[in-house]
Amino acid sequence: MRLTVSNVRSLTLPAGKNEALVFDDDLPGFGLRLRAGGSRTWIFQYAIAGKQRRLTIGKTSAIDFTKAKDTAKNLYAQVRLGGDPAGEKAAAKVQTGETFQAAARAFLERQRGRVRPRTYTDIERHLLVNAKPLHALPLSGVHRRDVATILNAIGTSSGAVTANRLRSTLSAFYAWGLKNGIVEANPVIGTEQRPETSRDRVLSSDELRLIWNALDDSHYGSVVKLLMLTSQRKSEIAEVRWREIDFEAATITLPRERVKNGRQHVIPLSVPALAILRAQPNRPGREMLYGFGSGPLSGWTERKNQLDRRIGAIIQKPLPHWTLHDLRRTAATGMAEIGVQPHVIEAVLNHVSGHKGGVAGIYNRASYEREKREALNLWAEHLLAVVEGRKPVVVPLKRA
Repeated sequence: MRLTVSNVRSLTLPAGKNEALVFDDDLPGFGLRLRAGGSRTWIFQYAIAGKQRRLTIGKTSAIDFTKAKDTAKNLYAQVRLGGDPAGEKAAAKVQTGETFQAAARAFLERQRGRVRPRTYTDIERHLLVNAKPLHALPLSGVHRRDVATILNAIGTSSGAVTANRLRSTLSAFYAWGLKNGIVEANPVIGTEQRPETSRDRVLSSDELRLIWNALDDSHYGSVVKLLMLTSQRKSEIAEVRWREIDFEAATITLPRERVKNGRQHVIPLSVPALAILRAQPNRPGREMLYGFGSGPLSGWTERKNQLDRRIGAIIQKPLPHWTLHDLRRTAATGMAEIGVQPHVIEAVLNHVSGHKGGVAGIYNRASYEREKREALNLWAEHLLAVVEGRKPVVVPLKRA
């Protein structure tokens, strides 16, 4: 039948049938579907690889005959050129249903166990917290402008380093999406990578005294004091497990998967460091000393802001910007000033550069455990003398 404006209006569903298809003789595949209940819908049907495909153009009440036929003509042209309009529509629907959040969780499952626990925690924070404004968007619907907006917001609130780490995580996430065929482009490409300034902040004795005395006995306060005493990385202390502590030997032994260079690291504990650890309650069912629930200690930014506000209230002005990582640099510098040898400081910090880097590191397996303990004991006494406003009871080492 040749479909026209007039005869389409007069077509009715044959008696006893629930559905009928009427196709146009002029345009292959263009037709009208009639259903019981009065539904009348424009359709386009075609065959590809021996299989019938059908697309719904729209209801006759919403799309007039001329517009419906023009749409069918376009679809027919696509099929003649080798296209598959129905398949493309189905694929687009799947992509639209694949939200950023759903894909991010799938990516996190893949990363679990493939990366170090600390790295996984960072990736999880970037995708589930920092990138939260993208969660409801279709994965393929996130554009460069969306990513740039998120990076600008994080750069303003948390700094260039955090923004750059978020950018790297998003780029790795979309690279995974490309490899798995769920996106066609990486919207991170072309966004700004912010310049990072190498920090060299070393806190003065007065600043160390202010920080220590402004800390309370909370989990955060205990962790920061341990960072000051041990010169270790934040995650290594904040995520310490009970099984990693030997109270008799006065050590923390970090397994290789928890340290940056992948080498087991023994941290000798001074008397004050050991006292802080002994003061922590052993909560049944929880392997980490610090934090609540099932995860590690969280809320770092707000806890740091609270500490800075307490310090500011004491000195009636803000303390010049400092970070927790500055405590590590300050301890290393302080140990050097009281006579600890550079190679021992490197061992305390668990660095593999310098005298233990490259070929030298292959043959020099000395761990300097005795020297590390002497250095951290000396530093602990020096630090406590500073925060208590007294003279140290030990004499600094003299360089040979």
